[in-house]
Amino acid sequence: MWNVLLSFSGLVALIQLLFLPFFPESPPYLLLQKGDKAGCLKAMKQLWGEGNYHTEFDDMMKEKAVTKGTKIMNVLEVLKEPSVYPQLSTMLLLLLSLQLCGLSATANLQESIIPYVSLGVAISELISIIFCSSIIDRFGRRILLWGGYLLMALILVLLETSLLLSDQFLWMRYCSVILIFLFLIAYGIGP
Repeated sequence: MWNVLLSFSGLVALIQLLFLPFFPESPPYLLLQKGDKAGCLKAMKQLWGEGNYHTEFDDMMKEKAVTKGTKIMNVLEVLKEPSVYPQLSTMLLLLLSLQLCGLSATANLQESIIPYVSLGVAISELISIIFCSSIIDRFGRRILLWGGYLLMALILVLLETSLLLSDQFLWMRYCSVILIFLFLIAYGIGP
């Protein structure tokens, strides 16, 4: 019943994908990254209803003034920064714990190959984190969510197909593994 279980997560992703267009961008993102004051106020009203949000807006403007002189660091600069080591350690621990998640069993592979698949899962998560942190400032959350959910939906359809055909064609099991890696990367980049 793995196919039903995987289909359920695809259904949840599809529901989120359908409702995403009705939500505005994050007000702090619009103001701090894009510099769009009118868009920020419009997003606040859409998210929080009618009201006076000048206090929150002023707080964001103060934050923008404080961060004006700070440099946005790239991935390598962040990795060299000692102040982020606790967060990086936590993230690395989460990545390593993915080896216990059971995704390797979905592809119905030989037991001797499963440790390599688990390693591939952790590497896929690491790739997605590095890639996402590199492009999120350029594209914003909304585009990454849209792209991530669309890719996840497509990959789940292909994964379902490959799992159904894996008994007939042995090479489809390896396609399933590749699709699992791609699903994890799409999930890490988007949602």
